[in-house]
Amino acid sequence: MKEGVEQQMDVQIATPISPIAKRWGSTPKGGGGRTAQAGRNVGNVRAVSSALTRGPSDASSPCFAWGGIGRRFRQCFIAVSMALFAAASPAFADPPIWHVHSGKADITMFGSVHLLSADTTWLTPELAHDLAAADALWFEIPIDAAGQAEAGQLALQRGLLPADQTLSATVGPAVWAKVERTASAVNLPPQNLEHLKPWLAELTLSVLDFQGQGARADLGVEQQLAKVAPPTTRREAFETVAEQIGFFADAPMADQIESLNETLDEIHDDPDEFKRLAADWVRGDVHAIEVEALGPMQREAPDVYKRLLVDRNKRFAQRIEGLLKGDGGQAAAHILIVVGVGHLVGPDSVPALLRKDGFQVQGP
Repeated sequence: MKEGVEQQMDVQIATPISPIAKRWGSTPKGGGGRTAQAGRNVGNVRAVSSALTRGPSDASSPCFAWGGIGRRFRQCFIAVSMALFAAASPAFADPPIWHVHSGKADITMFGSVHLLSADTTWLTPELAHDLAAADALWFEIPIDAAGQAEAGQLALQRGLLPADQTLSATVGPAVWAKVERTASAVNLPPQNLEHLKPWLAELTLSVLDFQGQGARADLGVEQQLAKVAPPTTRREAFETVAEQIGFFADAPMADQIESLNETLDEIHDDPDEFKRLAADWVRGDVHAIEVEALGPMQREAPDVYKRLLVDRNKRFAQRIEGLLKGDGGQAAAHILIVVGVGHLVGPDSVPALLRKDGFQVQGP
C-alpha cells in the first residue's frame, strides 16, 4: 500500500543542497562612489564573519545533495555533490578559491561542501570579503523555501515506486539484506524505505550516514552563505531542482539498483572515504580531490563522468563567460559563484574550460 508513505518515511525530503533560482533584490548603484562602497564592504565583511563564526544554528531537516549516483559511481556522488563533512578536529580551513576578471565582471569561484560538521571552520577572510562585495551570488540551484518545497514534491513524485511494487522485491533479497543492515545502523526502520525507488533510498541512507557522523546540511557552505549574504545581493542559479533530481531519477532501474548496492557496500566497507576527501578539501588539496574522486569515476564510469561533470561544466563555463562578457548589457559586477568543488578541479573543470577559452584564471 502506498497510502501514507510521507508519514511512514520518518525522513523528510527537503531541499537539494545545490539551490533553485530566486532574485532577492538588486544592489543599489551609485550613491557614494568607491570610498563609500569600500566602507559598506568592510561592514559587510564584519557582519558575514560574525554570522558564520557563531555557534551552529538550529538543525534543519535532512537534505539531499543531488548530483551523482552510487558506489560503482560512489565517486560521482562524492565528486559532483561533494556531500562531505570535515574532519572532527577544529582547524582553520583554507579550501580552494579561484578568481577571474574582465572589463564587465570580477568573479570568485568557490568549491563547496554541502554538508559540514559544527567543528569545521572554513570561512577565510578572502571569501568573507568577496561575499561582502558581491552584487550576485550564484549557486548550482539556490536555497530558499520554494526550492525546498519543490524538491520535496518532485522527489516524492519521481522517487516513489508504483503502488504494487516494493523496494525489497525490486532489488532482490541480497541487496535488501544490505538495505536492512544499513538502515538499522542509521536508526531508520527498513520498512520506511519500501516504497522508494533505489535512487531515493540510496540518497536517504547516504545522507543519514553522513548525519550520523556529525554532518548537517544547515552547516553546509551554500546554506550558510545564502543566509548571511547581504540582503542586496542577488541570488541566481545555473540549474533547476527538476534538472538535478533528473540526474538520479532518469537513470535506468538496473543502474539504480547497482548503484544502491555498491553504495551500501561502500558505507559498510570504507566508512572513512568521505573523511579523507573532506580533509583534502579543508586543506585545499585539489590534486588529491582530483586523484581520489574524479580519477576513479572517469575510469570506471566514463559515460556518467561525461554526463554529470563534463557536460554540466561546459554549461556552467558558458554561462560564466557570458557574465564576464557582460551579456545582457549588465553593468560591471562582483560575482561569487559557489558550486560543488568537483566542478572546479581537474582537466575538465570550469576553471580549465575558462582558461582554454582565453580567460586568465587565478587559483589552483
